[in-house]
Amino acid sequence: MIPLNTNLDGLTYSAIRRFTNLAKQTPGCAMLTLGEPDFATPPEIVRAGMEALRQGRTHYAPNWGTDELRQDIAAFETARGMPCDPSQVLVTAGATGALFTLLLGVLNPGDEVIIPTPAFSLYESIVTVAGARSVFLDTTPGGYQIPREELERRITDRTKAIIINSPNNPTGCIYSRESLMAVRDLALKHGFYVVCDNVYSQLSYGPCPDLTLCGELREQLFLCQSFSKPYAMTGWRVGYLIGPGKIMERLLLLHAAELACVPTFVQDACRVALKTDVSAMRESYRVRRGYVCRRLEEMGLPFTEPMGAFYVFPQISQFGLPDEDFCTRSIREGGVAVTPGTCFRGEGHIRISYCYSPEELETSLNRLEQFIHTL
Repeated sequence: MIPLNTNLDGLTYSAIRRFTNLAKQTPGCAMLTLGEPDFATPPEIVRAGMEALRQGRTHYAPNWGTDELRQDIAAFETARGMPCDPSQVLVTAGATGALFTLLLGVLNPGDEVIIPTPAFSLYESIVTVAGARSVFLDTTPGGYQIPREELERRITDRTKAIIINSPNNPTGCIYSRESLMAVRDLALKHGFYVVCDNVYSQLSYGPCPDLTLCGELREQLFLCQSFSKPYAMTGWRVGYLIGPGKIMERLLLLHAAELACVPTFVQDACRVALKTDVSAMRESYRVRRGYVCRRLEEMGLPFTEPMGAFYVFPQISQFGLPDEDFCTRSIREGGVAVTPGTCFRGEGHIRISYCYSPEELETSLNRLEQFIHTL
């Protein structure tokens, strides 16, 4: 075979998909693996997309995104406390597209990106493709918070960025003000970028400190956002990137080369999404969180209570099994699929997604309880 890009050598197939596929191949297996809302996209959003199609909104949009959606996004984020101009907004294919455009656009081979872990595996994959190096900071010992001293210890003259995801996937935890102030202070001191992956910010169950509100970081900070999680629009594949204007002008060139544009009619639907109240969905997740946490307590599985998103990250190292072995056996012997913590560099844990229906949660947790009693 003719050689490929050697940066691909470090990539592996997502364990989330791998264990989901194994579950699908196992007759009758229940699943708690995917972080996908079980709600249908709200009907007003769907109607807006259908109406756009009827009006013939099926041609190319501008590379940046439609003027109307970018104006609405800028107004939406400004109202939430991050003043920005439409010229800073780039509409992307989900937060994934935002992260790819940003990281491929700013990283050079040999650069370093600090990733607090446990963390979504996509970050490491993109950094690898860019030829850069991921530097991990394990937040587990401090209750999933970022210790200032440990963060500073990982900063070198090659540090280009840090990625912050709060509420966090997979733990559901929210970074405290102290954690974020440590990031702010050290980013200002050492001059690296701060990447805020805020895809779960509208799904927090209480106060959620946010670095995008920090004016001092304005020239170093990027916001990656998605319509997928809060509005149950995972299949629509649309998100956005916001950053300093001059840098965004350069990143547009990369975005235009890799995607050209997000479909026009989808962008029209997103304008309606920004005006959609997601509180009912958030409350449903909060109720499900309560049920799942109660069941885990009854099972004796230690965990930190999630304060946002729709995941909980219980510890299973006490069973003496590597977490991938635990998850494989839970599928084959217990008939329930969960995701191993190694997928997120959180060894000794499993991720449970509770964005499944109450009935599915009950069935799955009954099976998980029965399975751990066999260990």
